[in-house]
Amino acid sequence: MDLTTEKKPLISVIIPAYNESQGITATLNEVARILNTCAVDWEIVIVDDGSRDQTYQKVVELAKTDPRIKGIALSRNFGKEGAMLAGFESAIGDAVIILDADLQHPPTLIPDMIDKWRSGAQIVHAVKRSREDDSVSKKAAAYCINTLISSLSGINVNNASDFKLLDREIVDIIIYKLPERGRFFRGLTSWLGFSEEYLYFDVASRQGDESKWSFWSLLELSITALTSFTSLPLRIITFLGFATLLLGFSVASEALWSLFKGQSVSGYATIIISQLLIGSFIMISLGIIGEYIAKIYEEVKARPHYLIKASLGITAKQRKVD
Repeated sequence: MDLTTEKKPLISVIIPAYNESQGITATLNEVARILNTCAVDWEIVIVDDGSRDQTYQKVVELAKTDPRIKGIALSRNFGKEGAMLAGFESAIGDAVIILDADLQHPPTLIPDMIDKWRSGAQIVHAVKRSREDDSVSKKAAAYCINTLISSLSGINVNNASDFKLLDREIVDIIIYKLPERGRFFRGLTSWLGFSEEYLYFDVASRQGDESKWSFWSLLELSITALTSFTSLPLRIITFLGFATLLLGFSVASEALWSLFKGQSVSGYATIIISQLLIGSFIMISLGIIGEYIAKIYEEVKARPHYLIKASLGITAKQRKVD
């Protein structure tokens, strides 16, 4: 896109929402206020990810006052990755910003994102500087999971977030050239390799009720990230096999030494421990293989990433990437 023309660029802001009726009005008002200061045309696309409250109804009411506010209601909860993809496929902006509905991603960062995009960056990452409102256990879990993903996959996701600006070219690549169903958005944007810039922010206090993210949802996300970007866990099985082989050699050596010394072959405890270790290695190996088979199973079924139950202000568009 030629940024030197006088025509204002169109910025699309995608906000996935799940049971956010308490705070969605404040979020939309704040995002709209910030966008009005940026000398751009804009639209806000709220993707209701199967909420059980009045989130979508509030979006409908707000859209009556401003047609630039648009809504999508998914038929059920497909998860944040599916909701973000629904937003990408519906947004028509020259650049797309994705942020959370609870205002923990500060909209005040939007002008800086747009400035970096105007300067040539195709991806602008917003990176968490701190997590002051998180509990000690959540901080520890996030640190362990992010470190594990970064070290095994080779993609740095430490303090990464889904708060990003993407150029239209990047959005089209995500829609049309990355068809996998097991998506990890934070990793995909880093994997692409296009020009990137970084902004840092402190996580703000959450609007509305408590966070929808639990330890188990974070664990599921980490498994998706690992299986999407690396086969290294499968290679761990080979190392476990060598460890079992060394254990077998050590037990056999002890038995032969006892036999050579004329002693009775000892090691009831050793045998039991060996069996437990080998059994553990086998179960771990089966679990790792099972995770990859499950992901293959999901890909082969090729079910849609999401289903739309209702939409408001979304026009059909045809885009094609050569």
